[in-house]
Amino acid sequence: MYCYHSLSYSCVSGNKIKGFVRFQRRERIADTALVETILAAERGLVDADLGGGLIKLRIARPGQGKSGGFRTLIAYRRGERAVFLFGFAKNERDNVDDDELETLRERGKLFLALNTGQLAQLLAEGDLTEVEYDEKSKAKS
Repeated sequence: MYCYHSLSYSCVSGNKIKGFVRFQRRERIADTALVETILAAERGLVDADLGGGLIKLRIARPGQGKSGGFRTLIAYRRGERAVFLFGFAKNERDNVDDDELETLRERGKLFLALNTGQLAQLLAEGDLTEVEYDEKSKAKS
């Protein structure tokens, strides 16, 4: 969980599902980039609100801009929780199709509805992983 100061004091739980972790590892995306993405969402800088608590945000490739980088789909509730569900490189595909989008919305709703105990169980079982927040990430908020 990451807490930050803005006009009010907020804490956001950042998590990622197994499939997203594989994508993140393959593309060598650091958790600091995910933290920056969550902070951008908290500031209202969302690329697209896809409905049902699902948002799309871009992540830059290291040493490049966001336009040719990665797209992430995140189950998101402001000030509470962000769960990275899906990611893709813009040069590999244009977007998700309607069926994928509906499935991601449904999964996102489930993750956003979890209580603290259910979230802890998924973390303990390895179905979810926490986004690691380091001092560099904290300094940027």
